[in-house]
Amino acid sequence: MNYAIGIAQRAPQSSLRVGVALVSENDELICSAFEGEVRGASWYRILRRRVQELGASSAYSAYLTINTLSADRSFELAELLKEVRIDRVYIGLPDPALTSYLDDDPVTARGHVHRFPDELQREILEQNRDFYAASAQNIECNPHYSTHRISEAVSTRLQSSGFVLSRSDVNANRGRVALASLICQRYGIEYEEADRAVNDALSEAFDAKYGTYDYAYDARAANARWTDDFKSVYGRSSARSLSTVNILNVGVGGGYEAAALFSGCPQITFVDIAERGLANIGARIPSSRTVVSSAEDLSVLPENNFDLYVSLRTYNSSFFDTSAAASEAHRVLKPGAVIIVSVANGFLYTQRSCVVPGLIVPGTDFVDIYRGMDTSNLIGAELDRIGFKDIRMFPTSTEIYLSAVTA
Repeated sequence: MNYAIGIAQRAPQSSLRVGVALVSENDELICSAFEGEVRGASWYRILRRRVQELGASSAYSAYLTINTLSADRSFELAELLKEVRIDRVYIGLPDPALTSYLDDDPVTARGHVHRFPDELQREILEQNRDFYAASAQNIECNPHYSTHRISEAVSTRLQSSGFVLSRSDVNANRGRVALASLICQRYGIEYEEADRAVNDALSEAFDAKYGTYDYAYDARAANARWTDDFKSVYGRSSARSLSTVNILNVGVGGGYEAAALFSGCPQITFVDIAERGLANIGARIPSSRTVVSSAEDLSVLPENNFDLYVSLRTYNSSFFDTSAAASEAHRVLKPGAVIIVSVANGFLYTQRSCVVPGLIVPGTDFVDIYRGMDTSNLIGAELDRIGFKDIRMFPTSTEIYLSAVTA
């Protein structure tokens, strides 16, 4: 991966800095290329010629920094895979010209495509900052997300408590436990004190971002039928009416989702680390119970108690521990109960009123259109590991739903 990024650095400033390397099963370099290495030829044309010269018909792995589109909007990687058998493909980022999923994209159409780690994705973005800054993948296309960054808010809050951490510190320690452990190490304090500081910072950050969230900037503003999407997913998972089941909704945000979905549900408990959203939904649904807690620690709630666990667009949150949250979900659900979680998979490009799919690459200002599906696959694997069964995925225009059942 680092080698591919290194050769991409040699590409001319005037074009996308793209690097590709083919590697054997013995981890030996077969050949490599970069965009602009030969005037007028793409990385694919250069690599294809070298493969033919070597008589190579296969490679164990390929590392490509940017999944580029050609002038006719076909994927050059897809063309390469028709000619060379490659067992494992590693991709850094989508082409900045991509604003939607295309049918012939190997990343979405082919299984077992792996992604570069976040820190390497950030390097690729820096190499090509001007191209991504001018693209629809730039979150400045959405004023709310470009001005409300959880990581920056957490850093500011921790600094006010006497814990000064750089942006790179926060990006490298995006789990609550990791961040608290870093503070312990750097400031020589007990873990409980550090964890309390991190929890307070997260609570304030999420309260500020979502407590008074303007849904005019939300991708759901372009999908008026998003509530029908949720109800359809639930209907495929359970024959019971929502009004008859004991529901746990984790991650309330500003309360908009909960009010739209659960106003007619008499047995419902709402959980969030931010109090403002809980106050909003508590006022809208007075019969509900509200609990200030994190998804990763539901110890105040009894086990085997709920028929349905819902957490929408929370499992992709910054500093979120999917394993701990899924374990707690499994603990509080009855046998045969249903879990439904969703991953946000789109940002509203407000000037064009269209949705650009994906999630933000942590520590950057750019959306990776593949990241929502990557995140969903990781969550599905975690649900399976913990013991959920019948795991299914339901992509929609604004988010990806996962449902499962407790054994």
